[in-house]
Amino acid sequence: MSSGTQVLGNPSVDSPKGNLDKIDNSEVEKAQNPHQSSTPAAPANGSKGSANQPADEKSEKISGAELKKRAKAEKSAKRAQAKEGQQKRLQDVPQPKESKDQTGKGLTIHSPQSSASTVQHKRSGSSSATVQRPLQLRSAQHQPSAPGPELKKEVKKVAMFGHLYGTPRRTTIAGAGKDVHPSVLALGLQMSNYVVCGSNARCVSTLLVFKRVIDAYTTPSGTSLPRHLTVHLSAQIDYLVSCRPLSVSMGNAIRWLKLLISRIDPDTPESKAKAELCSAIDNFIRERITAAGQAIANSACSKIQNGDVILTFAKSSGVERTLLEAHRQGKGFRVIVVDSAPLHEGRNLARSLVSLGLQVQYTLIHTVSHMVQDATKVLLGAHAMMSNGRLYSRIGTALVAMMAKEADIPVIVLCESVKFTDKVALDSIAMNEIAPSEELGYSGTETHGVGSTEKEWHDAPNFQALNLMYDLTPEEYIHMVITEYGSLPPSSVPVVHRLSTNT
Repeated sequence: MSSGTQVLGNPSVDSPKGNLDKIDNSEVEKAQNPHQSSTPAAPANGSKGSANQPADEKSEKISGAELKKRAKAEKSAKRAQAKEGQQKRLQDVPQPKESKDQTGKGLTIHSPQSSASTVQHKRSGSSSATVQRPLQLRSAQHQPSAPGPELKKEVKKVAMFGHLYGTPRRTTIAGAGKDVHPSVLALGLQMSNYVVCGSNARCVSTLLVFKRVIDAYTTPSGTSLPRHLTVHLSAQIDYLVSCRPLSVSMGNAIRWLKLLISRIDPDTPESKAKAELCSAIDNFIRERITAAGQAIANSACSKIQNGDVILTFAKSSGVERTLLEAHRQGKGFRVIVVDSAPLHEGRNLARSLVSLGLQVQYTLIHTVSHMVQDATKVLLGAHAMMSNGRLYSRIGTALVAMMAKEADIPVIVLCESVKFTDKVALDSIAMNEIAPSEELGYSGTETHGVGSTEKEWHDAPNFQALNLMYDLTPEEYIHMVITEYGSLPPSSVPVVHRLSTNT
């Protein structure tokens, strides 16, 4: 009887953990092998066997899926119970105490086992005492702060002109491509610093630099000059654009040069093709810029009479050439040079005219409403002439033209056909160039208010500086446009542009 009781005893009497494992294993085996014999073990005596026979019959009726569910439920219950026990043990662990070190230099962490702890070895059963030293923490004042990443200065953008902000101008040759010619590197920096300034000067300098690039060019093996030279020039152009956006005259000259390269016969020897390209560049500069400017000066000079007062704005090479030609012809007239910040280009024009004996009056743009009353004619230069007859020039030109129109003074624009474009502009917002706001000028030492400098309020979060380069003058303010093709109204600009591009 005692032996039968030990075999078929109640699981609650035996060890809970061992019996649960036995029940789990048996139930899982039954769920995995439902077709095996599920008859219980024979009872040790008749009474016990008869008592357990209904329970065995009941267990036979339970399906394998239900047994599997029970096994899973019991396993999840054991996992939850083990997790709760682990959390209780972690809560019972005493927290380390912090105390001042005797030296007063830092904090010392003392744990309950900091003095000594006994380590029990698993194999030999021997024990050894280890002494744990207290950990010292450096105080906050002695901790060296890690150098953080340098924060780039945020560019303050005016929302209305947000589409005009691009990559900041390049001021060094760092990061330039290896294919960029040294002459192009120097020209880009000169344009960025306004050493080379003006539409004609930038166009001529670009073409002359491209001559050097072509002279030093060698066609790689496996390709032809018409195909690879265009790609090679594109690397030079990208660098120039990173220094400063291309002018309209530069764009027209570059398109002409690329078209000329694409028309070269691939069978032409490289030396002959390069010589033809360099000769064509010289002819373009001579015909489209130098000779055209001289023709415009001769035509505009005939508009100047003795006793005239010529008002001009900023500095234009065409206007300067016209005034010098009129002075060379012995005409007596006076010049008013109106200038504006930040470039103050009119200073160079006034200095050049005074050195040659002309009578010059220099003023800033805020007095233009008074100066225009003394003028008899207004001569203006151009950065570009749009296809709808509007003048795209240095910012402030539109104000001068408007004041002249109000005073009923003729406004004459001097512009070569290489500056004409087929683009249409209605305002100076959609298309313009934004120069760095630092060019507006601050020394950082001038005080404005109590204890503040100009640099401080320039960096204030509620301050925005806008430095536009150009504006747009409506065609109704323009009396005449003088080109190498003659004098014409602003509405004839697209016709002249088609003629100049087709020749």
